[in-house]
Amino acid sequence: MDENEIRERISAGRAFITNFSQVVDDSYQTDQQLKKPQPPLAKAPMAETALDLPKDFSGVEIERDFLHIVNSRKSHRVYTEGTITLEQLSFLLWCTQGVKSVRGRSYATLRTVPGGGARHPFECYMAVRKVEGLQAGLYHYLPMTHRIEYLGMPDDLEGMIGESLSGQSWAEKASVVFYYSCVFYRAEWRYGVWAHPTVLIDSGHITENLYLAATAIGLGGCAIAAVDTPAADRAFGLDGVDESIFYAMPVGTVAAENHGAEDAFYAFVREEGL
Repeated sequence: MDENEIRERISAGRAFITNFSQVVDDSYQTDQQLKKPQPPLAKAPMAETALDLPKDFSGVEIERDFLHIVNSRKSHRVYTEGTITLEQLSFLLWCTQGVKSVRGRSYATLRTVPGGGARHPFECYMAVRKVEGLQAGLYHYLPMTHRIEYLGMPDDLEGMIGESLSGQSWAEKASVVFYYSCVFYRAEWRYGVWAHPTVLIDSGHITENLYLAATAIGLGGCAIAAVDTPAADRAFGLDGVDESIFYAMPVGTVAAENHGAEDAFYAFVREEGL
């Protein structure tokens, strides 16, 4: 692909983002406007049993100085491979997908993160490596009941993490990797052809809360857009059509002072004189 082709594609992408509201005429109606049945607020359980998560976080050491949390937040790609507690995992899930209340007759969930039209079209899956009291393997979060369900153990958990994250092997040392899917129709029912920009916006709300929550309890993580979607979908048994994984964030234990190892990731800045 030459430079002109690249510029044309960039221009087309920008045009879509800035003009997406003009792709249909005034007669267009969403499925909500057409009074079609609303999709479920959350995905049904995938397994027969689930584990209740604690909502009492009094045993978790949480930084209360919000300005300190904001100033301390950064992306961490180096982990000490320590074990996190079940309470810490519960805290992270609650801060990113927790359901505080249900509005109307199951019309919408009000959660710990904002969402366009309170649609919250995301599902959270996890590759758990080192969480106290949990068997290593793959899990799915049930936000309506604040529970997790065990989906099984791949033959090579670390290999699955690396493959699903486009070969980023540093993520294989995280205590847990959060994978976010989108159940597309949950947003499309309300917003129709305008749904997808709100999905992109709302995914940032989730991971920023995860960054801040992890920082508040002394953990670190790094959001990843370079997800190998087909590999991730296969791992969690998703069809890749109605629901597909598009975003991930490894989280793990980090050293208080580990600047040298973190800086190694940016060696190209020095080498290329950027």
